[in-house]
Amino acid sequence: MDVVPCVKRAILLLATILAFVGPGGMASAAVPQGVWMVDGKAALQIYDCNGLMCGRLRWLDEPRDVRGEPKHDKNNPDPALRQRALCGLTLIWDLRPTGRDRWEGGHFYNPESGKTYNVVTEYTSPDQLVAHVYDGFALMGETKTLRRARPGTSDGWC
Repeated sequence: MDVVPCVKRAILLLATILAFVGPGGMASAAVPQGVWMVDGKAALQIYDCNGLMCGRLRWLDEPRDVRGEPKHDKNNPDPALRQRALCGLTLIWDLRPTGRDRWEGGHFYNPESGKTYNVVTEYTSPDQLVAHVYDGFALMGETKTLRRARPGTSDGWC
């Protein structure tokens, strides 16, 4: 048996596998850009940030506190960040494409708790994005279905 053809076949097989599972093969996943509603309480603008998926807060059902002031990141564990406005705040970052309509390895900041979680998302239809938010183990956590927002004129938009 000739070793050189076996090595060539192995290299070709490895290159083919890497083309499908490596970063270059996954970079073609298009980020489902747009504004997505979360439980009717908030809307996130999902956008491409250098080939990754990110999301910022664009609407709140209650955008003002009891004094009538725009809400701030009051539960942030870093006291220096508690005065930043929630409106426009990046809540999702670093989601990397891992398949045609799937992103993993990202983070989700929850301003209600001040905690940052892991997040995995899947684009399941033109009007639906499913996000699984967890701390530690992916089997634990909470799954949210985000629905594409329709333009509106209600108060709360950033």
